[in-house]
Amino acid sequence: MVKLGIIQTISYQSNLKGIERVAEILKKLGRKETDIVCLPEQWLKENTILNFDSDFEEFKEIAKDFSMTVIPGAFYSNEKKNTSIIAPVIGPEGEFIGKQEKIHPFDYERGKVKPGNEAKIFNTACKFGVVICYDMVFPNVANTLAKKGAQVLFSPSRIVRRGIDSWQMYVQVRALENRIPILAANVENNRFGGNSMVVDLAENNNVVNTKLTTLKKENSVSKEFNLEKYVKNREIRFSDANKFR
Repeated sequence: MVKLGIIQTISYQSNLKGIERVAEILKKLGRKETDIVCLPEQWLKENTILNFDSDFEEFKEIAKDFSMTVIPGAFYSNEKKNTSIIAPVIGPEGEFIGKQEKIHPFDYERGKVKPGNEAKIFNTACKFGVVICYDMVFPNVANTLAKKGAQVLFSPSRIVRRGIDSWQMYVQVRALENRIPILAANVENNRFGGNSMVVDLAENNNVVNTKLTTLKKENSVSKEFNLEKYVKNREIRFSDANKFR
């Protein structure tokens, strides 16, 4: 069994205030023995992180203290004169172990963000992939991660209120398509619509349906998963997929 969680954030006065507040929520999830936690995309006031090591030093300490993996969100990052949106991953020993680049920049991001070109697998308490916000719209991202061996998907997101219904459908469809649970974290404030969700799957008489848990306001949730129970169903699903053109 593995315990997985998400945090839904609100608006904070500054990056410092936001990190201080979310650190307390992370500790609460750590005390519940949560193995992996994901935060939304661009949930901090300034959005850009100048130094991931120093800005997220407290998150790194919490990850180490509780042997927890933390996906602290997704943010603009400037490296080698290129701007990209990345989701860094803090491992259970308290150090950054990698990052996932956003593969499909959204709308206004396209002119200033270099897209990523690889869907990566991370392996701590389980094998997982990170699908950043708009990447959820494109079936191949989630499908590639599942075929690479991901047992669960996390999605740092920032979805406006008018897009929540479509977003919930996209996330549930990706879970159904790939027979994989998905935990998607969103921001809730005047503009962004919250409803962060844990999408689990249940089978009844050979019919698989989604089981949805959603969050309101500033909140968090963690849930135990037996990730082995999805393997056979996922193998059957992929074997049933015929190649055609």
